[in-house]
Amino acid sequence: MDSNINGFGDVLLWSFWFFIWIAALMVWFRCLFDLFGDHTLSGWGKAGWALLLILVPWLGALIYLIARGRSMNERQLSRAKEMQAAQEQYIQQVAGTSTTPADQIANAKALLDSGTIDQSEFDTLKAKALA
Repeated sequence: MDSNINGFGDVLLWSFWFFIWIAALMVWFRCLFDLFGDHTLSGWGKAGWALLLILVPWLGALIYLIARGRSMNERQLSRAKEMQAAQEQYIQQVAGTSTTPADQIANAKALLDSGTIDQSEFDTLKAKALA
């Protein structure tokens, strides 16, 4: 039985190199996505970085991380904040809920005046709105 893998040590070694290869690919793609997602970088700057990342991928990714690593994190955090704000705005729009405590108390007062709720329920809603 011919086999390139002779023992458990060889399996561990191949697993290690496979892990390193996958991790390096993830870093390389992260650099590419960040590069083309950066709106502050000029077209020539993107072309230069892309050329470096394509011709010398692993060294280019290492240089990119050293040169632009901090700004990568800042751009990712700002995108996450924008997405969260957009999601919150969408949820409020779809739910149609009032956003201010005064609106919530006014709605509860209208329910109290119409007889839908009693005074204790109104007090509970008012306390919740003011909390």
